[in-house]
Order: sequence, then structure tokens, then C-alpha cells
Amino acid sequence: MREFGYQRVFDVPGAVALLGADPDARCLGGGTNLVDLMKAGVERPAQLIDVRELPLGRIEAVDGGGLHIGATVTNSELAAHPEVRCHYPALAQAVLSGASGQLRNMATVGGNLLQRTRCGYFTDAAKPCNKRVPGSGCPAIEGEHHNHAILGASAHCVAVHPSDMGVALAAFDAVVRYETTDGPGDLPLAEFYLPVGDTPHLETALPPGALITGITLPPAPVAAHSRYRKVRERASYAFAIGSIAAALDVRDGVIREVRLAFGAVASRPWRAREAERVLTGGPADAAAFAAAADAELAAAETLPHNGYKVTLMRNLVVAMLTELTEEAAR
Repeated sequence: MREFGYQRVFDVPGAVALLGADPDARCLGGGTNLVDLMKAGVERPAQLIDVRELPLGRIEAVDGGGLHIGATVTNSELAAHPEVRCHYPALAQAVLSGASGQLRNMATVGGNLLQRTRCGYFTDAAKPCNKRVPGSGCPAIEGEHHNHAILGASAHCVAVHPSDMGVALAAFDAVVRYETTDGPGDLPLAEFYLPVGDTPHLETALPPGALITGITLPPAPVAAHSRYRKVRERASYAFAIGSIAAALDVRDGVIREVRLAFGAVASRPWRAREAERVLTGGPADAAAFAAAADAELAAAETLPHNGYKVTLMRNLVVAMLTELTEEAAR
């Protein structure tokens, strides 16, 4: 492991000043991903800036509805918060489906957004990986890729983003708040993660030296009627091979509003906007749900061993929206 410095900070300006002064510095929240990558030699920061004591650990209501979630709120705190459970249940379910209880007690909301892919070629410093060493190649394309991307990938990277929380946040139009030495800024989650293209090592649109301070969820009444479902290779602690966050407003058999986001199918949480477009204003039945899933997945590009994800996600869409429709009818 590379020798590194360590500083604990207690105020946002101090943290931002340290980040701005050292491009090789990294923020340390729970450390549940960063420390593992440091041990593997994948991450080699010159300095760790411990942000756990920053005053960013609250969940607060926003005027007009919605919530603001501080960056140092732990995953356990987020999942247990009554406002989250009541108004954004899919978000609470997504968080609870990720990792173990011990890890959720440590992991932070800001760190969850910045976690790196779990692709085995990325996490093995002895292997080539365009995300880790630009231009070295993507061995997953010809190698082990059964859990890799079917949407939005490129010839340079087919890894998937591992976050469960991010999938629910994508469905609800979350906005990431940050601070730099030039002042505050925000990024809609839809713009936060960069397309893979030929630069997979550039993962987010955060400006250099930016500190994530929180996430804002705008008002979304439909989110109160939402669910998250995760499919994995074993029932216990495991990353998804496919997941979905869905919210549905059905009146008189007609879909008034729908939100859909997919996980474990792309390098970022995937908002299924084409499926939403097809469904809005139409009937709430299995045939319509399947047609919408097919419209979204028409852009899928599969590899020899991950084509099953197309069928998996189609079935997830139909099952989840059917359950939400039946629930609304009760």
C-alpha cells in the first residue's frame, strides 16, 4: 500500500480547501469501498481527508416537499428514516438490499455515489483495465462478463455500477449537491455519471476538488407508491445481477405517472425513460408492461454470457408494475 497522509476535518470550507490543494486527495467516509481498493493497490491516494465529522449528517424536509439528505448520513440511517420509508419506500428498500448491516452502519450516502465498479478486472491491479489504466484494454469483453453491462457500454468498458441506492435515486430525479473552492453547485443524477464512451476512467461530472455535501430529492407524490427489487446470485450479501426501482400512479386503469430505473445493466443507474414514455397514458396491464420493457431493452447490446439480463429485466418490469397495479386497486 502506498504511504498516505491523513487529516480529519470538521467544517466544509476546510475540507474543500484540502481537496482543492491536492488532486491526489480522497475523502474518507465509511471507507467500505475506498479502503478495500487501497489494499488492492487500485486506489493510491496521497492523502485521506476524513469527512465523518462534517455537519452533513441530517435528513431534512425541503420546502414544498422533498428531502435533503446530507452526505455523511449512513446507509442505515437513511433506510430507517420515517420520511424516507413513508414518501420514498423504494429508496429505503434499495439501501436495505445492499451490503450487510455492519457495512450499512459505516457506509455514507456520499460515498455510495462514488463507489467504483466491482468488475474483477478492475479490482485486480495485475490485470489490464481501461477504467484503471486508460488504453490498456477491456479483458471482460472476451473474458468473464456474465454480470456486465447490456446498456450504454462501449468497446472500452462493459462494467456495471454496483449501487442499489443510486437506482432508486435515479428514479426520483435526485440532485447531487457539492462544494468547491469556487462555491456550491449541483448536478442532477442523470448528469452526474458520465457515459462510458472511450474514457471509462472519467466516471462523474464533478469538478476537480469537489466535495459532495448532500442529495436533494424533489417532491414526487408517485414515489410514495414505489418498490425496489434486486435479483442476485445468492439471497445474502451479494451485488445485483439485475434490479429495478419502480413507482406507479394508476387511476381508472390508466397510467398517470410512472418512474422506472434499472440497476446492474449499465455503468450508471439506468433511467428507463423510453419505457416510461411508452407506458404514460396507456393501460396498466401485463401486455403494456412487457411492450414498454421491450422498447427500453431494444437498445441492449449483449455479450456471449450476459444476454440473460434482457429476459431478466423484462420479467422484472412486468412483475414489479403488476404488483404495484394490484396494490393500487386494493
